[in-house]
Amino acid sequence: MSELPILKAKELIRVIEKLGFFKHHQVGSHAQFKHSDGRRVTIPIHGGKDIGKKTLKGIIDDLKIGSDEFVKILRD
Repeated sequence: MSELPILKAKELIRVIEKLGFFKHHQVGSHAQFKHSDGRRVTIPIHGGKDIGKKTLKGIIDDLKIGSDEFVKILRD
């Protein structure tokens, strides 16, 4: 399993859009993204703050992909 990187929300959104997710709606600082197959994920957008590793792990679980695959997509 790869070590999870420290990311900003903007970088995370770029990765999930590569996976086919689109922004469904946003309430305050939390944006919800949907995929055509029904998966949903909520991304916290808190200015220039980093996304915590536990939060990132939960988001990756919601994406239903592995950490290694996530890191590979991030690097592409």
